Order: sequence, then C-alpha cells, then structure tokens
Amino acid sequence: MRQLGKRRASLSASLKIGDHRGCCQTPEEEEVYFPFAQDSVVKQWSSMHNVTERSQEKSQDPPRQSRCFLNINVGGKSFQIPYKMAARYPITRIGKLAISTDPMKKLKLCDDYSVQRNEYFFDRDPLIFHYIFHFYRSGVLWIMDELCPTNFVEEIEYWGIHLKYSQRCCRILFEEKQDELKECLKIQRELEAELEPMEREENFEGKCLGEFRKAVWNLIEKPYSSTPAKIIAVMSSFFVLISIVGMTLSTVEEMQLKTGKAFMEQLETICAVFFTSEYLMRLISTATFPKFLRAAFNAIDLVAILPFYIQILFEHLDEGDALYHEERHKMESVGKLGKVLKLIKLMRIFRILKLARHSTGLRAFGFTMRQCYQQVCCLLLFIALGVFTFSALMHSVEHDVPGTNFTSIPDAWWWAAVSLSTVGYGDTVPDTVLGRMVAFGCISFGIILNGMPISILYNKFSDYYSKLKAHENETSLTLRFTKKIRFKERALKKLAECCSGDARVHG
Repeated sequence: MRQLGKRRASLSASLKIGDHRGCCQTPEEEEVYFPFAQDSVVKQWSSMHNVTERSQEKSQDPPRQSRCFLNINVGGKSFQIPYKMAARYPITRIGKLAISTDPMKKLKLCDDYSVQRNEYFFDRDPLIFHYIFHFYRSGVLWIMDELCPTNFVEEIEYWGIHLKYSQRCCRILFEEKQDELKECLKIQRELEAELEPMEREENFEGKCLGEFRKAVWNLIEKPYSSTPAKIIAVMSSFFVLISIVGMTLSTVEEMQLKTGKAFMEQLETICAVFFTSEYLMRLISTATFPKFLRAAFNAIDLVAILPFYIQILFEHLDEGDALYHEERHKMESVGKLGKVLKLIKLMRIFRILKLARHSTGLRAFGFTMRQCYQQVCCLLLFIALGVFTFSALMHSVEHDVPGTNFTSIPDAWWWAAVSLSTVGYGDTVPDTVLGRMVAFGCISFGIILNGMPISILYNKFSDYYSKLKAHENETSLTLRFTKKIRFKERALKKLAECCSGDARVHG
C-alpha cells in the first residue's frame, strides 16, 4: 500500500507557486520546514513578558529550531521566518538581516532589538506585513483589493520587495487602482486650488494700509464674511442681470427711439460705473498684484468694463471725423469705425460670466469642461469626421439630380451638421433613395455620438458640484461659528469690565 504523504499546513494547500517542494520531506528538511498558517510562528506581542517566562519558553522550544528562525516583531505582532527562506532574497530588508553578520548593520536595518527575546522590532503596519510574511513562504506577493495602494507601495518599498513578485492579474488591477487614486488626488488638489482664496490674511501683514486693504478685500471677495459683503455680492449679480437685459432691449426697434435710447444709455452708464468701482476696489486692495492680473475672474471683470470706455472713445473719434473731414474716403473710415463699435458693444455679453464668481453651478461647469477637455476634443473630432464623411457621400449620390442643393461638398456641410445634431431644419433634403439612406446613416451616427459623452460629463459635473457646494457650506458654518465665539468673547469681556467698574465704585 502506498504511503500517504504529509499534507502542507497552509492556507492554500494546493499552491505550487514559488515553492515547488513536495509534500513528503526528509527529517532534515522537516526541521526547517515553515508552515505558513501555524499559530506557533505567528503570535501576539506582549511587552509584559519577563525574563523568567522567556527562559521557560526557551526551555520548551527545540534548540535547533530556535537557531533556524529569525524572530521579527512588526507593530506588536511577532513572526518567525527561517533564515534560509529570508536569505533567498538578499536585496530585501529581511534578507539583509538574515545574511548579515555585523550586529551594527543589523541594528541599522531595524527600529529596535530585544536581547532577551532575540527579536528585531519594526514600527510598521502589521496588517500589510502578513502579505510580506506570505511572500517569503510562497515566493508570490499577494495584493488584496481592500488595501490602500499608496500605503501598500510605501510598505513594500520599505521592506525592499518589488511589485514584480506579484501575479500579473493582481498587478494589473493594482496599477489601475493606483492610477485611479492618483487621478482622484489630482482632481482633489485642483478643486482645493479652485476653492482656495486668491489672497490670504497673512499676505496683508506688513503691507501699506494692510488692515484696511484686508477689510476691503473680504468685503468684495468673501460674501459670507459679513452682511455688507453679502449685500455687495447680491448687488453685483443684480447689476449684471440689469446690464444684460438692457443690452437685449436696446436692440428692440421701439427702444431705439430718442427717449428709449437715452434711458438705455443712462442704464449702461450706471452699470459701467458700478463695475468700474468694483474692479478698482479689488485692484487697490489686492496684496499680490501679478497674481491679481493672472486671475481669470479679474480678466472677465476687465473685459466687462472695457467696451463702455472704448465705445466712448470711438464715438468721440466718429464725431471728430464727421465734423472736420467731409471727403469720401474719410466717410468710409467712419463707417468702418461704426462696424468696430458694434463689435465692441457685443463684447458686453461677456458680463454674464461675472455671475460665475458667485455661482457654484457655473464654477462647477467650468471646472468640468477643464477636466473633460480630452473627451470634448474627441467629441468635436468625431463631429468633424461625420460632417466631412456624410457630406462627401451625399454630394456623390445627389450632385447629378437637377435643382439639387448639394452642388459641392462645402454646400453639404450645413446639412451634415444639422443632421448629426438631430435638429433637422428640413431646408435641404435628399431626393434619391441612396441619398435618403445616407441621411439615415448620418442621423443614426448623430444619435450615437450625442449619447456618448452625456453620462461622463453629467456624472463628473454632479460630483464636482457636490464637492464645491459642500466646501461652500463648510466655509459658511465656520464663519458663523467664529462669529459666535467672538460674540461670546466680547460679551464676557464687557461683563468683566462692568464688574470691575462696579467694584471700583463700591471701593
């Protein structure tokens, strides 16, 4: 009858990775054999064990086995690793500890050493060391999904173990999780930079009129800092809306009469004066002038007020040319100035972007566009590809039809763009069967194309919006709590002054 071999005492009894030894071992091999799941080699750390208990343990353990094992304590958890297994990987920290004969080098490799217990102490994470411990047993580094990638990489780098010892499937999943975590941290840092105020309170220290400039800056830039700051923020949004409404009504024919035109000009002047004063207050109170000029919101404020003053300048030039130059070419130049003036008036539409300063939704939308610029550019590329492809196909099947509008490929671009967007004005339609088939293909491609980025953009927008809103609410609560503390301190101080005043009177 065949003799049964001893089964390996391991969590994975059938594992044949790294250690290819059989189950049947000689007595010499069994002395240094290392059962992974044996409780006697993984035991809890106890700093209260005295020397007597330690001597009793030594008397119970086989003397040859104690000489073959390396006693290691990681974060209060004791492990025993055979010297031969640790010496297989001499470039690792434990491998160096096993093959080194110099006591000073061994002390440099560990955090502490217990002479009584002959144990090397490491102030590291014992949970992750279980995977390091299993690595010396099987030769494979296992990676679990619940582990933090950053912490795990930091630990294995400390122990000198490379990620290449892990299985390829585990390594691919781990690297994907690591890249995802890096991307999340990058977005988190950018969100914090987006929410970080442009000027900090310590920047005003030591500046000329520092306290006054800090108060003005908080009044303009921090709506939740005080009640007047909230009023200014509401007024800024109100004047932006009034300016946009006035610009819209100025194009109505009834409002272009003398009375309506004068009213619109007065309204525009009032809005421009408010925007100018707001910009000058920010410019005067800023602590870092170069950083102020590079800020996007400040550039929008400047673009919002420039059209008004450029319009006044061009109108002055227009009047001068009309009075002193009656030649034909001079009148043509006046007409060109009028066209430029209309274009400058149109720049007032950018004032609506000023609402992003006080609107969390607009800021989240802008941040989403910046983060998803690769997806947006890819979408525009697909749209351009579809427009060129289907316009060329439509021209090739429709150009021979009498009275067709598809006389050239550029003439078919408008039809292709309208069909891809699934709008379909119906001003240009194909007449042939092949042309209708091309149109059906174009519309189907447009439906697929329009549905691709919606989920990505919406999910990211909702995520960014919730984070910005949470930070805004947190800032508001912090300021309210600070005001309550200050009110309590002032009340106690006033009460102490009153009590001291009464004591002096009675004295």
